[in-house]
Amino acid sequence: MRLFVSVDLPESLVESVRALQAEFADADGLDFVDPAQAHVTLKFLGEVEESAYAETAGAVERAVERSRVGPFDAAFGGLGVFPSLDYVSVLWLGIGSGAVELAALHEAVERECVAAGFDPAGNEFTPHVTLARMKHGGGKELVQRLVRERDPDVGTARVTDVRLTESTLTHEGPEYETRERFALGK
Repeated sequence: MRLFVSVDLPESLVESVRALQAEFADADGLDFVDPAQAHVTLKFLGEVEESAYAETAGAVERAVERSRVGPFDAAFGGLGVFPSLDYVSVLWLGIGSGAVELAALHEAVERECVAAGFDPAGNEFTPHVTLARMKHGGGKELVQRLVRERDPDVGTARVTDVRLTESTLTHEGPEYETRERFALGK
């Protein structure tokens, strides 16, 4: 099974994310993420054998406990791209308040998962929600312009848990299923 660790956006922000994506509708080459599946990835784990699932879930549970992060509010706003405005691969929504807590959760998950045998992350953690992936550069100029000009405020949400999510790849795109939720410190 293909797994990742995430903080999911609540349903209350789905329409705001959809409206933001609509501003980029004329950008040829963008493949939009389903706003109902929007999330902040804390760590992508990749393929995990069923026999290793319990150990994996245990590592995530320990990470959440050891992070000492309690429930917090996260503000979703601002835009960015990976790797750069010159070469756009991913269009993303940023995090204002709550970014420190998300970084702490990421660090704890990274530490526990690497100790459990997963590969370390190959890049620096930037808390974000992927809005779209760019398949080709046809609409790059529109993306560049909107990222420079827009500073959207999508909304604030209360973060109360971290999820271990299974991703199944289909012809219509990935389908996500929450396997477990780990409540943030009381």
